[in-house]
Amino acid sequence: MMKTINYHLYLVTDEVERCRYGLEETVRRAVEGGVTVVQYRSERLSHEEQRQQVLPLQRYLSSVGVPLIINDNVQLAVEIGADGIHIGQDDMPVPQARALIGPDKILGLTVTTAQQMAEVDTALVDYVGIGPVFPTITKDDAPPPMGVKGWAELARLSPLPVVAIGGLNRERAAAIRATGLAAGVAVVSAICGAEDTTQAAKDLL
Repeated sequence: MMKTINYHLYLVTDEVERCRYGLEETVRRAVEGGVTVVQYRSERLSHEEQRQQVLPLQRYLSSVGVPLIINDNVQLAVEIGADGIHIGQDDMPVPQARALIGPDKILGLTVTTAQQMAEVDTALVDYVGIGPVFPTITKDDAPPPMGVKGWAELARLSPLPVVAIGGLNRERAAAIRATGLAAGVAVVSAICGAEDTTQAAKDLL
């Protein structure tokens, strides 16, 4: 059964040094601006460092009813009882991830090709993230950007809610939403690096 999640404005956290007001304060300001779901992502920290960093974030998000998704680190998501996980094609296999988190948690999967989309198991996955739409500086190993047209072509094949990611700002997010195919847009730098975090989030709604 598909979970009832509002993916409309999906914040993916950047490394703490790239968050203008620190991690927790940046997230607080972003949620005040309208962020509807938060994915915690760190590709540099150890498991224990991630755990210490995300726990205060989890307490805050739980208090305001915003789901917390953990990127890649399934073990951490299970340990802290996060609302879900997001994995890539080269991370843990979907059946194994679902078995570990249980049937009631959110499971998101990154998809970049039509072949990958055809292989999505809708009994196990809740939503797909498609991207990068545009060039991105926040993920070193990102595949080539597909543009709005390429993104839309892939999104039309999806049997699940689709979240767009990759180099999205106010104008680019608006172009994605104009396709009518996005359940949400995911942003990193456009919020985490913004001078006015709350207004940046509002601009992306």
